Amino acid sequence: MGIAQRPMQSHSQPPRAISIVDLRQVSVRQLEPLLQEEAHFWRDELRWDYRSSIELIRRFVDARSLAGAAVLDNGHAAGYAFYVIEEYKGLIGGLFVSPQYDQLKFAGELLGDILTTLRALPHITRIEAQLMPFGSPLDAALADQNFRLFPRNFMMLDFPEPSAHSHGVAAPAPEHVVSGLLLERWEHRYFEAASRLIQLAYANHVDGEINDQYRTQAGALKFLKNIVVLPGCGQFLPEASFVLRPPHSPELTGLVLTSTVAPNVAHTTQICVMPGYQGHGLGRRLLDASIQTLGARHYSALSLTVTAGNARACRLYERMGFRTIKTFSAGVSHTR
Repeated sequence: MGIAQRPMQSHSQPPRAISIVDLRQVSVRQLEPLLQEEAHFWRDELRWDYRSSIELIRRFVDARSLAGAAVLDNGHAAGYAFYVIEEYKGLIGGLFVSPQYDQLKFAGELLGDILTTLRALPHITRIEAQLMPFGSPLDAALADQNFRLFPRNFMMLDFPEPSAHSHGVAAPAPEHVVSGLLLERWEHRYFEAASRLIQLAYANHVDGEINDQYRTQAGALKFLKNIVVLPGCGQFLPEASFVLRPPHSPELTGLVLTSTVAPNVAHTTQICVMPGYQGHGLGRRLLDASIQTLGARHYSALSLTVTAGNARACRLYERMGFRTIKTFSAGVSHTR
């Protein structure tokens, strides 16, 4: 019989020490390489300048006020996740694990850690997550935590390169008639009417299940202010945002909102049409108005996200030249 021997240990590297810690115990210096890596993926895969969001994360981490968790490998951040609480709801605002590690394993551990905290809070009845996966899909990690998943597409429309003699596409006039409706550029006076439009447009719609702010006028108004007034989704671009309304009426029948997310790249943050007016080309006309304005301003691309189950919208965007460049899942979990 041979003599059992212990495997030889290498003295060139210290033993790995992997731990999950509260994000408020992590310094900006520890997190910085991971944040830079995340910004790199947003830029290269989605053509999205994520630096303003990274700066906000830095500020909250530096103030030790960002709730969440981090994976540390010998003190170096391998991944992190954070959340915010809005009344009865927990929102998982971000989750990123470096591809240098086992992304699915660490993502599952990060989710488990913060969900244990959220589900222990008696007033939290709903948890939402729309997480952009870089490297490994996050669907399995969400499904393991009993999230209901809604597949979504991140789509991109590339604009043709302007020729040497081109002066750009003429932008639509500030006000003209489309199918008997006035097409006007966005103004803040439309906030209340727009919130009513969103509530009605998403009644009994799959997107109302994903984002319950759409279900009430107060919630829709909060959503609108987050993307128009606050930097919730890029820098709002009123010149490329339009409404449709009947003449002599303050109520809206359609809406498209647009933001700048990188130099010469825009994103459609909201597009909807009032029930009863849907199916008559108004959504395409709104998007065309936005595209024409962006083309006149020498933008190179426009992106948007759409729920895969919204087949009619997906077909419209594909006919207009949008292509899906990434898929992800929105997740919803009920705790009570």
